[in-house]
Amino acid sequence: MKKLIKQMFFLSLAAGLATAQDSGTPVMLTLEKAIQLAMRQNTDLQTSRLDVVKADARVSEAWGYTMPSVDLSGQYIRTLKSPVFFISDSTGRPTPLRIGAAHSANATLQVRQLLFNGTVFAGVGAAGTYSEVARDVFRGKKLETVIRVKKAFYGAVLSGEVRGMMRSNLSNAEDNLKNVNLLRGQGILSEYDELRATVGVENLRPMVIQAETNYTLALEGLKSIAGLSPSDRIQLEGTMRFEAVDDSLLARASSLILQNNPNYAALEGQILVNEAFVLAEKSNYLPTVAAFGSYQYQAAKNSFNMSTEDFLASSQVGLSVSWSLFQGFQTNARVQQAQVEVLKSEEQKTNVGRNLKIGLMATVGSLQAARKRIEAQERTVEQAERGYKIVTTRFLSNSATQLEVNDAQLALTQARVNRVQAIYDYLIAGAELDQLIGRLPAYVQREEN
Repeated sequence: MKKLIKQMFFLSLAAGLATAQDSGTPVMLTLEKAIQLAMRQNTDLQTSRLDVVKADARVSEAWGYTMPSVDLSGQYIRTLKSPVFFISDSTGRPTPLRIGAAHSANATLQVRQLLFNGTVFAGVGAAGTYSEVARDVFRGKKLETVIRVKKAFYGAVLSGEVRGMMRSNLSNAEDNLKNVNLLRGQGILSEYDELRATVGVENLRPMVIQAETNYTLALEGLKSIAGLSPSDRIQLEGTMRFEAVDDSLLARASSLILQNNPNYAALEGQILVNEAFVLAEKSNYLPTVAAFGSYQYQAAKNSFNMSTEDFLASSQVGLSVSWSLFQGFQTNARVQQAQVEVLKSEEQKTNVGRNLKIGLMATVGSLQAARKRIEAQERTVEQAERGYKIVTTRFLSNSATQLEVNDAQLALTQARVNRVQAIYDYLIAGAELDQLIGRLPAYVQREEN
């Protein structure tokens, strides 16, 4: 039922995209929708999902070696000339004798059951662990995809807001130029003031063009990561809104990394896989034991018209034991190689654990620094807005210069850009924290269940 609901959701979303594309209406895209699309359509993620399917198939294959093997074979032979054997007659002279029937047939059913083989049984354990490793890797790819989507989405929102600021600045500058032209016509302002206002407008135009280009490129990057077509038209739903990370989460982050980080878990699983390989190689010192049985029907006749009465049955059961006693120290060498792989994976795990903790410290530092910058920029924006209003009023009363107006406008724009940039940095640091502690969005986790 859940799978059906998911399929209906993505089908409806895809239909919405197609309809919007046909109508020329852009599709409203939220962060959640972008992530869900990437979960469904991102090619790298789909490749990792297929690796999980392959790993599960390897588990089934490994278990297959422990199950009985059943073979059925049959044969028909038409003898054109029977083989000749020579026997001695009463005089000691060799006499030719042809043996065999013109037509013969047989059917054999053979069953073999492995009772003990250390390599096979160790392989079963290794395959199961490898399957879990593949799932950890897949989960790591999910987290990687989520943070890529978040960076692309927040980057697009940031570019959109900067574009809006540039457009607003240009509009304000054009309105200011109109006022300057009016006051210039009344003889209140000088030609220099008019030139300064004109230059201010012209300086803003390429900045607006660049902001438009940046926004377009950001949207294209987002569409690529989400698995959308370049021809799809989208419109973002969202703003650069500050959402504080829970302090209790930060306090538990160090322990959560070692518990939930999929890359760290995958390395732990790899150690178990390598240990299973050691056992598999050591098992070559031990014998292989198997039980077998066969049941056979045979018939031979000089005419082709065989009946069931012509077939005779035979059967046998047995136990086989094979034991390689000496292989030129090859087994010992392979055991040593497998043990080295265990040591290498343990060292890798230690190194990754250390790097994860260093990364956590850096991420927490980025969160704290970005939060302080947000608080500082909020105050700066308020001050810059008041300053711009004051200088604009003064300019209209001919008590401030155009240069002062331009400087105030530039300061206000820079303060607003710095604020949204600080919020962007905070959100990205929060996304990196989620990746480190292995925390997926709730709606992605629901899809896993």
